[in-house]
Amino acid sequence: MATVSSVSLPGLIEGLPNICGWEGEIEAAIASRRPVFLPQTNLRLADVSAGFAVALHMHQPTIPAGQNGELINNLQHMFEHPYEGDNHNAGPFAYCYSRMGDFIPELVDQGYNPRVMLDYAGTLLWGLQQMGRVDILDKLRSMTCDPKYQPYVEWLGTFWGHGVAASVPLPDIKLHIQAWQHHFAAIFGIEALQRVRGFSPPEMQLPNHPETLYVLVKALKACGYQWMMVQEHTVEAISGEGIKHPHLPHRLVARSSSGEVAEIAVLIKTQGSDTKLVGQMQPYYEAKTLSPVTLGGQQIPPLVTQIADGENGGVMMNEFPSAFKRAWHEMGGSRQGVVAFNGTEYLELLADAGVTLADFPSCQAVGQARLWAQIEGEPTAEKVAAAIAQAPDGLTMTGGSWTNDRSWVEGYSNVLEPMENLSYRFHSAVETVQASDLKQQHRYRNALLHNLLLQTSCFRYWGQGEWTDYAREIYRRGLMILDSDF
Repeated sequence: MATVSSVSLPGLIEGLPNICGWEGEIEAAIASRRPVFLPQTNLRLADVSAGFAVALHMHQPTIPAGQNGELINNLQHMFEHPYEGDNHNAGPFAYCYSRMGDFIPELVDQGYNPRVMLDYAGTLLWGLQQMGRVDILDKLRSMTCDPKYQPYVEWLGTFWGHGVAASVPLPDIKLHIQAWQHHFAAIFGIEALQRVRGFSPPEMQLPNHPETLYVLVKALKACGYQWMMVQEHTVEAISGEGIKHPHLPHRLVARSSSGEVAEIAVLIKTQGSDTKLVGQMQPYYEAKTLSPVTLGGQQIPPLVTQIADGENGGVMMNEFPSAFKRAWHEMGGSRQGVVAFNGTEYLELLADAGVTLADFPSCQAVGQARLWAQIEGEPTAEKVAAAIAQAPDGLTMTGGSWTNDRSWVEGYSNVLEPMENLSYRFHSAVETVQASDLKQQHRYRNALLHNLLLQTSCFRYWGQGEWTDYAREIYRRGLMILDSDF
């Protein structure tokens, strides 16, 4: 009888990414609660004064811009139109997607003790498959699956279509999470998926609407995730004050509109210029200024956590490689003093020392203290809706992200309304089909693909024009699939 870890999922199915249809196998794979890093880590908390963790976020959207209008990855479009805008960076971008597959083995083979967390959007992974870039995927697979290098690398889950959490239709939140798990397992294997315990929300966007946050946290827990990375200014203490100890893990409390509660551990990315801080390895240098603190009755090392685009901008393309290597060279092979952790590794070491979720300081999404203060008695959906409608100046329920100077909602009704409608049409259509194998059928996968693609943040990041036109075309095709195939 085949074990869960020996199950092999197809990578592409009739030209589409594997994003559904193996829910049972995925659920069985993520059911394990065994520690991932603890059995093999070469670090001991007692030897460490402070730690740092760096994550690299990689993303390219899927757009209807092929030679005949077919869906292709934006990276492919950049290669095919090298003289438009910044498309001359296509080659360097592609190298950035693979280079950790060179850096980690090189450093490990030299006797250093590196760590890196990786967050790749599903659309980028599909794009690499579409382009036949097996060279990139093979390098990623090597450091992900080779027992010699795997302990130094942690993959973070994310939304497959890089949707902004606060405006993803509620029924689709779990679909994005499951789609990424399917796709990752199809490329790197079920066993590799079993090691994915941390989650990186696209755009570092944390919803603060009670119902949306509750649905998100509940879905993450149901899908086997144990922690999430959040931006410092998107969370607050339960009292409503700012976070006082961002270098400690926190317990995010998500309270629904009807008072139900879900909780998950979070590591807090501190504020600052993302690419510059990671590109110049600022987390390492900041960690050198910190010392152990008391948590749960134990002395533990604080953790400086940062994430940045892994390819975007001159700092990441040009300065990061030498800065990344220099940090390990400075530390030598030392496993004492200031060291690097991966997120799950750090939390598992804390748990092994007796410091668990219950010991972490509590936090909630920013603005919720003001919202709950307006509600008398037990919360209900009606009371929450009324409180939001009467919210005082400065209180919005559209969530926070890595940037405060850009709204993912205002001025984008021409994208948001089609998003909501396509999602509604998708769920209405599939609910009428009585077929146990529906999620393995091409029509379901194709409709789901378009539904998730339409929610990609890029269609609202770049303003009105070409990118909102892309969204309109994906919406049109999504409706056609639902009309003709269901």
